[in-house]
Amino acid sequence: MAKIQGLNAIDIGSSKITCLITVPSQDSSKINVIGVATVPSKGVRKGQIVNIEDCVGSITDCVESAERMAGIGVDSAYVSISGEHIESQNSHGLVAIREAEEEISGEDVFRVIEAARAVSLPTSREIIHVLPIEFVVDSQRGIKDPTGMSGVRLETEAHLITGLSPAIKNVTRCVSELGVNVSGLVFTGLASSEAVLSDTDKELGVILIDIGGGTTSVCIYLEGSCVYSAVLPVGAKKITDDVAIGLQISVDSAEKIKHFVSRPKHEREEADEKLTDEIDLLKLGISEDVKKVSRKTIVEGIIRPRLNEIFSMVNSVVKKSGYEGQTPAGVVLTGGGAMTVNINESCRRVMQLPAKIGIPTGLSGMIEEITTPISSAVVGLILYGYRRKDEAPTGGLKLSGMIKGIPGKQALGKAIEFIKSFLP
Repeated sequence: MAKIQGLNAIDIGSSKITCLITVPSQDSSKINVIGVATVPSKGVRKGQIVNIEDCVGSITDCVESAERMAGIGVDSAYVSISGEHIESQNSHGLVAIREAEEEISGEDVFRVIEAARAVSLPTSREIIHVLPIEFVVDSQRGIKDPTGMSGVRLETEAHLITGLSPAIKNVTRCVSELGVNVSGLVFTGLASSEAVLSDTDKELGVILIDIGGGTTSVCIYLEGSCVYSAVLPVGAKKITDDVAIGLQISVDSAEKIKHFVSRPKHEREEADEKLTDEIDLLKLGISEDVKKVSRKTIVEGIIRPRLNEIFSMVNSVVKKSGYEGQTPAGVVLTGGGAMTVNINESCRRVMQLPAKIGIPTGLSGMIEEITTPISSAVVGLILYGYRRKDEAPTGGLKLSGMIKGIPGKQALGKAIEFIKSFLP
């Protein structure tokens, strides 16, 4: 297969793995999806890889399926990472501007971000992201991009997202086994934010809750920047388990029932279903000892208490962050768990904030399969990659990925000059 010129993404989740292959369209403002595939996830539990061989097998099936659809191969991809090991903290960086008369350059911005990166971490942890919250030039706060400004002192407040080194290496290894280079590891919550949050939401202050199969990722945005992130070790699979235990049926049957009761009312009307409280399990293809169940019992008695518990845990995280009451835009729910019945009502009741479902946007082409909250993370991975790909090293705010090349170029230039000094 020919190699691809666009960007690709692999979202490794607890319940499914998705691969997306994209190319830039002739209209430079659009990104075309030409290949997409989703397979059940194996070897992953609560966001972390627990069996390398099983996980590699699932990723291989997924990537090969997407490649067949696209007709081109994948040589590199942005990859999601999640799990309870993900932690965050805020850091401060300070540097002096070398030439007081001159403007602040991209190199100065890079130096101050690197200064913010220099925090004391346990040997088992690594920094995944350094996200500048704001820059301060000579005590002038609230600057988003200091490039081109004059000053003698540059500071930044940055949000650091860290993870356990073994977990990071396991993800990288699973993808590398396929011969695919990891263009970048992206925290699942951050990726979903790229796909479902508007600039207005981020500026006003918003909480993103990405409810996956095994984990729930939380990101808090204020004044356009991510200021707090966390992962809870509970997801939509817990709801399925509760239904299975409550009705004494298999997990597969419980999953079918959960999806059935979560279908919008208009869809059930279109299917000519009688909107009664009783659900006939035989019509769902479920042949268990239980023949009929009450919809109200499932929704009110089993699903709602678990949703309330998840949002209570999120509320605790928000209180712990210190940003409680600073998010007037409310909550944006996404991920597969966001499609659970009555989730908006549960969120509003427990968190006392407006809530809405976040649908991923920003891509074109073959998007029928990915215009759903389930695909927020994989769509966000592509958008994350493109937004950083287009930024020049002097772009200021989001330089963490692109700007790494600067010191290398300087070192290369010095090496060339050194060699030239020996030439006649």
